[in-house]
Amino acid sequence: MVSKLSSEEVLSFLIIVSIILITARVLGEVFRKFKQPAVIGEILAGILLGPSLLGTVAPDVFNDLFTSSNGIPYKAFDGLAQIGIILLMFIAGFEVDLKQIRLQGKKAASISLMGLIFPFALGFLAVWFFYERIFSDAAHTNLVIPAMFFGTALSITALSVIAKILLDLNILRSKIGNLVLTAAMIDDFLGWILFSIIIQMMGKTGEGSFASVAMVLGFTVFILTIGRWIVDKILMIADKFLSTGGVMTLSVSLCLLSAVLTEYLGVRGIFGAFLMGVAIGDSKYFPERLQNILHQFVVNIIAPLFFASIGLRVNFVTNFNFEVVAIILFIACFAKIIGAGIGSRMSGMTKNESYAVAFGMNARGSQEIVLGALALQAKIIDEPIFVGLVVMTVVTILMAGPLMKYYLGREDKLAANKIAGMQPPGIEIMKQPEKTIAGI
Repeated sequence: MVSKLSSEEVLSFLIIVSIILITARVLGEVFRKFKQPAVIGEILAGILLGPSLLGTVAPDVFNDLFTSSNGIPYKAFDGLAQIGIILLMFIAGFEVDLKQIRLQGKKAASISLMGLIFPFALGFLAVWFFYERIFSDAAHTNLVIPAMFFGTALSITALSVIAKILLDLNILRSKIGNLVLTAAMIDDFLGWILFSIIIQMMGKTGEGSFASVAMVLGFTVFILTIGRWIVDKILMIADKFLSTGGVMTLSVSLCLLSAVLTEYLGVRGIFGAFLMGVAIGDSKYFPERLQNILHQFVVNIIAPLFFASIGLRVNFVTNFNFEVVAIILFIACFAKIIGAGIGSRMSGMTKNESYAVAFGMNARGSQEIVLGALALQAKIIDEPIFVGLVVMTVVTILMAGPLMKYYLGREDKLAANKIAGMQPPGIEIMKQPEKTIAGI
């Protein structure tokens, strides 16, 4: 017999969703008013409602809200939040210009690879040589697994978070926005390859393998080539026989099926959703009007639930270790910014553009938290390190939007000054007689 939520559990679920959504949207709008990415406020909402604040100040209220009925209502909320991030990646795929990606593929690969190699190497070496300093419970004799975990966790860029930041800053369609998103896509895929390797080393069978990575790579090539043509034909037929709502339902269904496939292959559903978004967004049979409708719903209603859920996962008060947080934050930011910055310069970008791209690639997100949760469960890391990863995630998100905007603004000013300085000194003198003649 299939079990279902009781009336009390449904009530708890609705209360959780309502409180988190309202808090996340209010704080998101507050940050947006101050010209900051709304995602910062959405994550802060989870921290305020989670064990860090509400669980400390009013533990009874927190327990009644999130742990009542054996936590089943919260698990239902977490499932809804996961749907939110899948749909967010789907609409982010709409904005990707494949023609521009083909033009910038080499640049994006350079940025992504350099941004991976530096933090991975530094994180790996930090654990290898300073294991007892970083880990409070130094019980591992084989340092390869914790070193690989640390390197991977500090090197992966969050595709989902970058997409949200670029959307909030309204630069996703720009040259820089497309380049950062393309580099993050490459980074994210390579990160999940490392993730699958570490899962296997942890002894988690069936969750990832080299064969599954090869299959996902094949699926990526398929979706971006023949798959795009098939999707376009499906939407063409749907456009003739289905209503507007039917076309949207079909598109979301294709997104979920793509997410199911990549999740089954062991490289997370958000990657499949993103690829399907690229394919559907490239079709003329899914017009911008429909894209905007889905965009508004996802960005303002369902995606905030996921970003708020990040802050609900850990107690920052009881497990906060300043030294561990400082080490993680320094290695993550220093190595990522240097690596991505070098990659940007190698690809021919200006100094300010390189800084903007580097700080964008420095944004972390759910992948570090998911990987950290698995490592914590497998006793590869302890709670202070998990807290450090979450703090690093929040801080890098806080840094990314404002610093990207700052350096892009500096680049625009330099470009404007350069154009003004290129005008010949006598150009106004030459124009003056023309105005006089015109006046006559």
